[in-house]
Amino acid sequence: MMKFFFFMSFMFPLCFMKNMFWMVQMMMFIMMFLFMNLTINIEFFCNLSYMYSCDMISFGLIMLSIWISVLMIMASENLFTNKFYVNFFMLNVIFLLIMLFLTFSVMNLFMFYLFFEGSLIPTLMLIVGWGYQPERIQAGMYLLFYTLFASLPLLMGIFFIFKETNNMMIYFLKFFNMNFFLLYFCMIMAFLVKMPMYFVHLWLPKAHVEAPVSGSMILAGIMLKLGGYGLLRIMIFLQEISMKLNIIWIIISLVGGFYISLKCFCQVDMKSLIAYSSVAHMSIVIGGVMTLNNWGFVGSYILMIGHGLCSSGMFCLANINYERLHSRSLFINKGMMNFMPSMSMWWFLLMSSNMAAPPSLNLIGEISLINSLVSWSWVSMIMLMLISFFSAGYSLYLYSYTQHGKNFEGIYSFYMGVSREYLLLMLHWLPLNFMVFKVDYSMIWF
Repeated sequence: MMKFFFFMSFMFPLCFMKNMFWMVQMMMFIMMFLFMNLTINIEFFCNLSYMYSCDMISFGLIMLSIWISVLMIMASENLFTNKFYVNFFMLNVIFLLIMLFLTFSVMNLFMFYLFFEGSLIPTLMLIVGWGYQPERIQAGMYLLFYTLFASLPLLMGIFFIFKETNNMMIYFLKFFNMNFFLLYFCMIMAFLVKMPMYFVHLWLPKAHVEAPVSGSMILAGIMLKLGGYGLLRIMIFLQEISMKLNIIWIIISLVGGFYISLKCFCQVDMKSLIAYSSVAHMSIVIGGVMTLNNWGFVGSYILMIGHGLCSSGMFCLANINYERLHSRSLFINKGMMNFMPSMSMWWFLLMSSNMAAPPSLNLIGEISLINSLVSWSWVSMIMLMLISFFSAGYSLYLYSYTQHGKNFEGIYSFYMGVSREYLLLMLHWLPLNFMVFKVDYSMIWF
C-alpha cells in the first residue's frame, strides 16, 4: 500500500510544471491499473504493514476514489482551456486522493479520524475556489461546520476506546463489546452526518449546487461513502447496544428517504435534484447497515460503489448541459434531444441505472438491502415500496423534462458533445454495469 502512497506523492511536482494536465490524468490511469491488479484476499485483511492494510471494503472504495479522481480531471477540461488556476486544481485533486486513499487503508482508528477530517479541506477548497455562485462561501461553511460539529464527539469516543481497551487497531476491536450509550451516539453521529442521514442532510444539496463539476463528482462519488465505510467498521464492536437503538436510525432513514424522494419532484435545479436523490439512496444504505445482518452489510457496500459511479456520471451530464446553456434550470434545459441526440442516450442509460434498472450495481445493492430490511421487519416494506417507486419517478421526471419539450428560444450558440465527454460518460457507465458479472466478489467478503 505504501507504494501507491509514494506514487501519489511523487505526482505533486508534476502539478508545478507547465501543460501537465493530461499527464497527471494518465499517471492516475496507470495507478488505477496497478491497483486493480493488486492481489487481494477476499476474507481477510491483506497487504498488511504497520499502518496500512486492505480488505475487500477498502479495496473497492480506494479503487472508486482513484477512478473518480481520474474522471474529475477529465471533466474539468474547461479549467485547462481557460487557464483557471489549473496547477493548483491538480494539486488539490492529488491531495484529496491521498487523503481518501489513507482514510480507507489505515488500520488505526485515530489515523482514520485524522484523514477522515483531512479530506474535508481540499473539498472545501474545490467548492470555494472553483464554485460558480457567490453563495459557495455559505455552502462551504455549511459543509465544514456540519461535519466538524458531529466529528468532535467521534474524537472523544476514540480516546475513550483507547482508554478502555488500550488499543486502536480497527481489526482488534472486534474482540471487544462496547456497551455504552453515550459512546454509541458519539461514534455514530459523525458518520450519519457524512452520509448524510435525513435531518442532517442540509449541507449536501447546498454544497452540490455551488460546487464545480469536479467538486460534485467527488462529493457524490466518495465523500458520502466515507460515512458508510465508517459505519461498516465501527458497527462490529457496538453490536449489543446497536440491537437496542438501531431502530431509531432505520425509521428516520426510511421515512426520510420517502420524504426526500417527494422533495425531488419540487426541484427546478438539475444539480439539486441529483443531490437530493443521493440523500434518498443513502438513506436505504443507512437502513441496511443498521439491520446488522449479512444482506445489509453486503448490499450497502455494493450500493455505495454503484451510487458513486452513477451519481458522479449524472453530475457530469448536468455539467455538460451547463457548459452549453449556462443554466441548470429545468425550465431552460428543455428539448435537448433535438440538439444532442447521442447525449440523450447517455442521459437515458445513467437515469436507468439511477432508478436501479438491471444490469446496474444499484439493482443488486437495492435487492440486497430490501432483503435485509424486510427480513428485519416486514413493516419496512411499505416505505421501501414507496422509495423504489418514487426513485423511478424522479429519474423519469428529470429525463423527460430535460430531453423532451420545446427548446428554450434564448439559446443563440450551441455545440454538440465532444469525444472527451462521451468517453467520460462511458467510463462511468461501463464499470457500473459490467461489474455485475463479478458481483460474487462483493458478496463473498462478509
